[in-house]
Amino acid sequence: MKYFIIYLVVINLIAFLAMYIDKRRAKYGKWRIPEQTLFVLALIGGSIGAIAGMYTFRHKTKKLRFSIGFPVILVLQIILIISIWNDFFA
Repeated sequence: MKYFIIYLVVINLIAFLAMYIDKRRAKYGKWRIPEQTLFVLALIGGSIGAIAGMYTFRHKTKKLRFSIGFPVILVLQIILIISIWNDFFA
């Protein structure tokens, strides 16, 4: 459990920083982080960091794919965690 929490903290920090880096690169016309990479970071547990980065840096908030996709991923992850938790402690 301890390592799972550490993993979640690290992956969310990475997702948050990825949104920051992509925003800065977009601002200066540099090479961008692929959208698929941002979604993979959210899918592997960084959805909270991705959402926080999206709204903190006002990045990709107008793209429905992100403004709906990231929260949907988060809700599905919460449902998955609750169901796994219930299986272990029911």
